[in-house]
Amino acid sequence: MRRLPFKSKPVYKNPLKAPLIIPWALSTTAMSRSSLIFNALLLSCSVQLSSYLYSRWTKKQRTAQELNGGLPDPDSLHDFNLETATTRNHLYENKPVRIPYFQTMAHQPMHINNWIEIDKDLKWYIDQKAQVIKEQGKHVIDSLPENDAGCGELMEILVDYLPKRYPTLFEHIDCKGGGIWNKVTGERLTGLEGRIGVDALMVCSRLVEDDFLMGREREDGHVYFTGGLVAFPGFYLLSKKINKSLRIVHAPVPYFNEKILLSVERTLKRFAPNEPFERTSWEIVDDRDLFLQSGCGSGFAGAVDNIAKIGEADGRLSESQHPKDLYFRVDHQTFRKLPRTKAIIFGVHPIMKRLEDFADSPLVPALLAKAHEEGDNKLMDYKLAPLYQDRMLPYLRELHAQQIEKGLIRGDEDVSHFRELIRVEEGQSFPSTQTSLVNPTESEMAVRAEQAHF
Repeated sequence: MRRLPFKSKPVYKNPLKAPLIIPWALSTTAMSRSSLIFNALLLSCSVQLSSYLYSRWTKKQRTAQELNGGLPDPDSLHDFNLETATTRNHLYENKPVRIPYFQTMAHQPMHINNWIEIDKDLKWYIDQKAQVIKEQGKHVIDSLPENDAGCGELMEILVDYLPKRYPTLFEHIDCKGGGIWNKVTGERLTGLEGRIGVDALMVCSRLVEDDFLMGREREDGHVYFTGGLVAFPGFYLLSKKINKSLRIVHAPVPYFNEKILLSVERTLKRFAPNEPFERTSWEIVDDRDLFLQSGCGSGFAGAVDNIAKIGEADGRLSESQHPKDLYFRVDHQTFRKLPRTKAIIFGVHPIMKRLEDFADSPLVPALLAKAHEEGDNKLMDYKLAPLYQDRMLPYLRELHAQQIEKGLIRGDEDVSHFRELIRVEEGQSFPSTQTSLVNPTESEMAVRAEQAHF
């Protein structure tokens, strides 16, 4: 067999002039290998990126849980409508009015969702709080040195909480020192990192309706009030309570020291950061002055004397005060212990309902009437009931009769079972009528006009 002569490949002196020869079999294999290498690198990068992002997310979650003492984040209210928002009806949710009425702590575990409640009057509350702080200063906002770090921790937790719970109202600001945007007031509070004491409390005052009284256990084993922001106190001033023990502060409260001081103090010392709880107290007031010290110049109702001021002078309500415009004030009290500083936080959110708002609450007018008629005299005197109950009781009976006429009640029910008339399990909700506090009532305007002549 004749062998073909071997032909060597031509040699080109200038490689650029050489023809392009693509060995297809070899190029396919090479490209396949390149593709595999590329895909492997891409997969490796994807895994590393996913691992990095997951580690950051878990670190963020871990940091949030550490900040909140192991409590979960609140559920987000993405469809929250501030224009119609009301708080929970604490007359139903908690047990502030009891038959028979007696002194008790009456607390219950609190879901983290319920720590901060916001209603349609948020901006009004914040504006009024700013006015009180400007006029009253250290009487309503102060902090002892041992409490300053706790103020900073409270601010951190609040700033972390609000955008998570109310994303339509608040937003984190990514800036040096961190910040928060209050979309309701339009304020952008920045450079928050490192703020402590009153400076941190001032940030809190621009965000929510709640006040925050603060305390801690000292070496003698007792709990002392060490500072806070208390612009809407009811009948006391922070300046009169700071640096004093629970026993001294509650000395004027009937039966407190004798019956429940030890259990209250034991609870406050023992409960953990992941064991928040709540309770609700109540009183009857006659105007929107949440500071309730008109004589001190709070300015909510001008120079009009209210129940708090009248009580000091053993006077009586103005004849211009219609009972429908009396307010049932509940203070939603929340209790949290901060994980880092161990500060005890007493949150207080005053919520006001006009008595007329209870017209659609079955048996509630009768409940309030019975609490006043049969309540312990010392407790009712402490609430200043003698100043207003003669005016209020006939109106409550009138509301009760209207409820019978409308078929809301029969009239022979046990008033202590009023909650059972609302069948939540059948889709009914607790009555939520809540008059806005932005505008004065007819009675408030009439009393203003009356006192303007003197």
